Formats: sequence, structure tokens, C-alpha cells
Amino acid sequence: AGSRASVQTALRTLLAAPWPSQRDIRSWLQLLSVLQWVLSFLLLGTVSLLVLIYLVFTSFWPISALYLAWIIFDWDTPEKGGRRLPCLRRWPVWRHFRDYFPVKLVKTHDLSPSHNYIIGSHPHGILCVGAFCNFITGSTGFGEMFPGIRPFLTTLAGNFRLPVFREYLMSGGLCPVTRRAIGYLLSKNGTGNAVAIVIGGAAESLSCRPGITTLILKNRKGFVRMALQHGAYLVPSFSFGENDLFRQVVFEEGSWMRSIQQRFQKMMGFAPCVFYGRGLTSVRSRGFLPYARPITTVVGEPVTVPKIENPSCEMVDMYHEMYIRSLLKLFNENKTKYGLSEADELHIL
Repeated sequence: AGSRASVQTALRTLLAAPWPSQRDIRSWLQLLSVLQWVLSFLLLGTVSLLVLIYLVFTSFWPISALYLAWIIFDWDTPEKGGRRLPCLRRWPVWRHFRDYFPVKLVKTHDLSPSHNYIIGSHPHGILCVGAFCNFITGSTGFGEMFPGIRPFLTTLAGNFRLPVFREYLMSGGLCPVTRRAIGYLLSKNGTGNAVAIVIGGAAESLSCRPGITTLILKNRKGFVRMALQHGAYLVPSFSFGENDLFRQVVFEEGSWMRSIQQRFQKMMGFAPCVFYGRGLTSVRSRGFLPYARPITTVVGEPVTVPKIENPSCEMVDMYHEMYIRSLLKLFNENKTKYGLSEADELHIL
């Protein structure tokens, strides 16, 4: 009788406890969606590689052998448009990912499907959340806003050498940031392709901090040369709020830590940043998840570019200046709408 009373008491206590509200469940789903994304980008490639190496020394070694044969056979696919899966772009988890921050896409001008485009994505931030959410997932309505345009996003070529991770990247529409891969999309994949390039790259991530907007762009002209060679229009885009997602320890120019970061960047293609965000259990704890801060990606007016097979340096400089003017116009016209003050300026190095 006593045990029965204890069970009944426990059940009454359980039933009396407050159940999670719909808002709580949404918050958990949003947090989990961001967690899987961060872990995928930070660990999926490395863990997959270690697992395949481990399997070589077990009775499951044929799995590693078959996958190695597949990679050799499929080696050039990332450089030839990849292998995108529309179903992954429509994955419901990306809606929760979008709503966590939230991320919003703003269109200012039409993009005609009869042309190809290079979209300059600024700023880099730590993990390029705005660029990924808007150009790789369908959660913010890119396809509806720009009908007939296929968006791609470029990333480090080394990522496509990591097992399993390469398949994950290609399925979303990511491609290596190489001349061959970008050239293929702009010349051998028809029209209506929009290749987004985070132009500042790893060097820009070292200057990422809230309240300061510094772009590495002054001497980055290769994307303009490629646009001229393929007649691809140049489109500036800016993600307001990208630099607010993490807190970074920024080392001053000339310091030994800064020199180590820059040396590592030259050797490996990316810069090791010392940064932190929120923890998994609490906003007040420190961890590796981004803070929930609004990101608004504004896509600007295309700069019309002629097709010139061998553009001169003067021609490249001229269109580079036109692109910078278009980007500055985009920034200044929208900064006060999306969290910045009238006094905030865009610093271009």
C-alpha cells in the first residue's frame, strides 16, 4: 500500500509540474539547429577522417577502401559545379536556424536569369552565418525573391578534401573558392548562376568585433578580373549584424600573437581566432555557439560588367572602384535601418 501511495504521489507531482510551452520548444529547436550547424562545420570533416582511418585497422576496412576509391573517382566534382541536393536546402531545420538569430534577406534590385553574377559577401565575421543562411539554405526566400537564379557560396578548397564533409558542402551548393570552380559556374553552367564570394576571407575575420566594420577589400581584385573575363555582373551584399554574433580577443597589429595568426593564415588559408559566444545551457555562460543577434543581408544593385577575355589592370581597377562605390552606397543607405548609427562608417583596407 505504501509503495502504491508513493507511485501515486510521484504521478501527481509529475502531472502538476509545468509542461514546456510552445515558445520553450521553439527555443530548444532553434538552439539545437544552430548546435548541429556549428558542430558540422567544426567537427564533421575531422571526425569522419579519424573514423575512416580507425576502420582501416578493423574488419570494416572495406568501407574505408570503397570511400577512398569514391573520392578518387569523384575528385573533380567540387570544381565542376558540385552536386547540390534541393531537398537539403529545404530541410525544415534551417527554418529554426533562421529564427534563432533571426536572419533576414532584403532585395533592392532584380537579378535577371539571363546573366551570371558574382555576389560579394561582406563582412566575413567568424562563421559567415548570413551568407550561409541566405545563399545555401532556402529559409529566407532567396529563390522566391530572385526567380531563376541559382545561388552558390564559395569556401576554402581544403574543405573538399575532407571525407563526408565534402558531400555535405556540395549538397548545399558550396564550391571551392578557386578560379577553376568559379570559372566553371560562370561559363559552363548556363546562365542564372550567382556565385557568392566572401571577399575579405580569413584576414577579415581577425578584425571582426562588434561596433567596428572593417573590410579587407582594397587589394582584393581577383573577383573583378574573373567577372570581366566571364561577363558576370558584380553584386554587393552586406550582412548587418554579422560581427555581433561572437566576442573575439583582438590582438593589436605588431603583437606576437597577431604575427602568429597571420603566419598561420598564409600557410593554411584560414586564421586561428580566439573567440567565444554563448554556452548551450545559458545565454550568460560562455561557449562556442553564436549569440542570438539579428542579421539582415541586403543584396544591392548589380554593376554591369562587359565580357573582356584579357582585361587590362586599368580596366580591373575601374570596375573595382565602381564595385566599392556601389558597396558604400548600399551600406550608407541601409545602416540606420539595421542597427547602426548615422555616424558609423565602413572602413576598407
